[in-house]
Amino acid sequence: MSPVRLRSFAAAALPMLLPVLLVLVFAMHLRSLPQFLDFRLHYEPTPPALIVPWLIAHGAQRPLLHDPHVIAYLALPLFLATAWALHRLGRARRPVASALACATTVVGTIYLGGLFGMWTAFYGGLAHVDPSQVEGAIATFAAMSAPRGAFLLTTTLAKLAFVGLALQGLVLWGRDLRARVGTACIVAGAALFLAFWDLDNWMLVGSLLLLLGIAVSRRPAHPAT
Repeated sequence: MSPVRLRSFAAAALPMLLPVLLVLVFAMHLRSLPQFLDFRLHYEPTPPALIVPWLIAHGAQRPLLHDPHVIAYLALPLFLATAWALHRLGRARRPVASALACATTVVGTIYLGGLFGMWTAFYGGLAHVDPSQVEGAIATFAAMSAPRGAFLLTTTLAKLAFVGLALQGLVLWGRDLRARVGTACIVAGAALFLAFWDLDNWMLVGSLLLLLGIAVSRRPAHPAT
């Protein structure tokens, strides 16, 4: 394969790595097919009294890369690669809108890094708590992960990454079927993340839609008139 074709292949394949990896991350959260098929409309967090004792008992025995939060955390640069790839597709048609949408994705990715960093620190730290301190660890985890204050702020700002992806998808809207299917899939995928945050099966479906939308949109469509 010539260097030119290799660069072209890499440019086309790189933005697809993000949704592929997101599919893997959410699949690791789901333990069975019935759990995947249990589509709920509201997220109900697992009680800290169930999470913390398990992490204290088993967390230190689990390899770091077996934690889906760590994989998602390490994959954050792919958000930037995907944002740039979508911007390269959209800037010829709508340069200002494409730049603003790309900037939204980038800013959201910064806060998403903070969110993933918090969860990896929470889970990694709890794995090394002395079992005799389980009650205090439960109370601490419950307070630190409650949807208020800095935690809620970081979570809210992290959602800008998917707002940006949805906007980047809208920028790609055009007259032909390829552009419209790509836009519909990217927007729908990002919307599922925003509407069903923390519901892994919905976000897995959203990741698949992002993958389809990015795959369809890899080739620029005809400019809209």
